[in-house]
Amino acid sequence: MPENRSIVIYGAGKIGRSFIGQLFSRSDYELVFIDIDQVIVEALNKRKSYSIIIKGGREEHILVTNVRAISGLDEGKVAETISKASIMAVAVGKNALKMVIPSIAKGLKLRFDKTPDQALDIIIAENMRNAAEYFRKYLSECLPVDYPFKKLVGLVETSIGKMVPIMKKNDMEKDSLMVYAEPYNTLILDRNGFRCPIPVVEGLAPKNKIKAWVDRKAFIHNLGHTAVAYYGFYKFPRAIYIYEVLEDQNVYSFAHSVMHQAAEVLQVIYPDDYSLQELEEHIDDLLERFQNKALQDTVFRVGRDLYRKLCFDDRFVSIIRLAIQQGMAYNNILKAMVYGLFFRCSDEYGKQFPSDIDFFDNFDKKGLDHILKTVCMFDPNIDLHLIKTINKLYVDLRLNF
Repeated sequence: MPENRSIVIYGAGKIGRSFIGQLFSRSDYELVFIDIDQVIVEALNKRKSYSIIIKGGREEHILVTNVRAISGLDEGKVAETISKASIMAVAVGKNALKMVIPSIAKGLKLRFDKTPDQALDIIIAENMRNAAEYFRKYLSECLPVDYPFKKLVGLVETSIGKMVPIMKKNDMEKDSLMVYAEPYNTLILDRNGFRCPIPVVEGLAPKNKIKAWVDRKAFIHNLGHTAVAYYGFYKFPRAIYIYEVLEDQNVYSFAHSVMHQAAEVLQVIYPDDYSLQELEEHIDDLLERFQNKALQDTVFRVGRDLYRKLCFDDRFVSIIRLAIQQGMAYNNILKAMVYGLFFRCSDEYGKQFPSDIDFFDNFDKKGLDHILKTVCMFDPNIDLHLIKTINKLYVDLRLNF
């Protein structure tokens, strides 16, 4: 039978520990982390706890207890642990999902053998559109054809709004398990994804149409945050922190205009889920949170990973496509994306994000049109107007950079 009030969290990273772990720990769940980082696994098992430093108006120290960890390399233990869980969460990052799904499938098969009528809800704590569909596709491929998937597996999509900054090297050296986070602590998730009763956990905010809230996160929060980083770097290439560039009224106003343009599109698409006024209030709240000095969130962290952020299915191109479909304005969003083509930002050691080095190497050698075709997936014929507009914007902006 499943263990009493235990949540298995695949991924002992920042979101797993500072967000999912903290929420469920407050409601007296045992936290069982699965991770391939043996240093983290050993430290969690030795201490049975870890610290979260909440960076807000006043600093708050939270000690999370009743914790243990399993090595993701031990497939037998992973399967056994999943087979006994009362609920599960996955917080490994979009790019690692395919790698952990086979292990989850083995746990589900063992669970079915032991308790064939016991469903397991899996909270997908990843910021990605259509996460449940993606998860279902690859998980089904790893399970027997006759496995009663719909009955036994709940795939619960989420909108992850908590900001967790990069910690400096000297902070991590003090305590490898300590993590920083902002005070925000609401986990928006799909009410209809559960197969078991929704856990009574403070901070969970179930929604009926999760797609509307996932898109709100992608096209207002993520888009706006990145717009701040891209335009902020363009104007102030030596600035380190997000709050620094937002002190400039032009950066603040531009970011607000980008987020507002996206909000107008979303409100037309999801008129029953939020009003434009509610989205405007959300924008104001986000911009205030972005200016949290205690969080020390960097321009580098927010803007890095151009291959992902300029990709055809991410924050810029996707909302531009939606705006075009609705016949609505997207000029500010497009300009924010073009500012990203100047984002050669470095971390505290003067190093660029590894894949961004490759991005700009391709950009410099093969040109802008190559990036627009292979990363943004703009069609040279269908999207000719977009491509021409982007090229003109880039040339104009380059003159002042």
